[in-house]
Amino acid sequence: MTGKYAIIVGGGIGGLAAAVSLAANGIPSTVLERSRQFGEIGAGIQIAPNAFHCFDALGIGDEARGVAVYVDRLRLMDSLSGEEICHIPLDDDFRTFFENPYAVVHRADLHGILLKTAEDSPLVTLKTAQKVSGYRQDGATVTVEIDGDDDLTADVLIGADGLNSTIRAQVIGDGPPLVSGHTTYRSVIDTDKMPEDLRWNAATLWAGPKCHIVHYPLKGWKVFNLVVTYHNDVAEAVAGKPVEKDEVRRGFEHIHPRAQQVIEHGENWKLWVLCDRHPNENWIDGNIALLGDAAHPMLQYFAQGACMAMEDGVVIGRALAAYDDIGEALTRYRDLRFRRTATVQTASRLIGEYIYHPASGQAAMRDAIMKAKSPDDWNRELAWLFGKGALEV
Repeated sequence: MTGKYAIIVGGGIGGLAAAVSLAANGIPSTVLERSRQFGEIGAGIQIAPNAFHCFDALGIGDEARGVAVYVDRLRLMDSLSGEEICHIPLDDDFRTFFENPYAVVHRADLHGILLKTAEDSPLVTLKTAQKVSGYRQDGATVTVEIDGDDDLTADVLIGADGLNSTIRAQVIGDGPPLVSGHTTYRSVIDTDKMPEDLRWNAATLWAGPKCHIVHYPLKGWKVFNLVVTYHNDVAEAVAGKPVEKDEVRRGFEHIHPRAQQVIEHGENWKLWVLCDRHPNENWIDGNIALLGDAAHPMLQYFAQGACMAMEDGVVIGRALAAYDDIGEALTRYRDLRFRRTATVQTASRLIGEYIYHPASGQAAMRDAIMKAKSPDDWNRELAWLFGKGALEV
């Protein structure tokens, strides 16, 4: 035992990863979840090798591998012509290079594994229906203020409360997130309803002017995850709003019928307006630190949001165990994580513009560059992101 005790605000993937990491390093914590029960909103996520490095570090590697679907390739399609532009093989050579696979998983399955691990740990306390309104500190401890309940005091506070973080509002105070103007529509359908000629064992991206479509299998091939995004310059943030199929069709009337059929077979569509923030390194306020989307919310285009949050969780647990002084530990955590997450935040924006949504000459340039790359080229270019070094403290 280190003698430290932490409170974590937010019981999503990042918050639970932090709790499990702290427990693995002998540090007890209490996780405060605003909702009446722990759970994850959304469907599929892509989990690159750096996510599997986190699973192994948290002691849940076998469980995570058991719920994942192992796709054969990352496939880039031209949504105007209906033809493949290029693909990245995720074969034995890829796995050997990165020492772990690339896969897809249902968010709820991954969250459930982290939740059960936390529930089973004597060092983790889980509390629901906890509406945190702020914090105060005296130089030695942090007191978390909870509406309608007693305040809680700990040695360290971790704000893992997502895009609209209450803790960030006090730590940084930089206002609401930035609305990207990109609207994402999501659906999950039974595999037998997916067009037969698109039932590929791949994480597939159909790229087109100001729009894209992503699909891949989930839950042991029982369902397909569908995500379609349209850059429609919407100005207001919306999350999880049910919409009719006609609204989804509107941004994709210009693309190839082969890609359009994904939309036609989708059911019960819901929309999210994508938001992020500019990188900001002010994650620390005394004995308080931010984590995951509370620290570095990013657009979906690099498929790294959950991976970065889990890396944060692993690293903050290790840093608090490695340094006696909490301020020193949190500064070390921030210094290790900021440049990496800022790079992913920025790259996510650029990938959206230059790979997912370009038109005309920019699309032709993308095609020429990406077609010219070999599997070895891709492995070398992704080594900074998918390698194991990011978890070292």
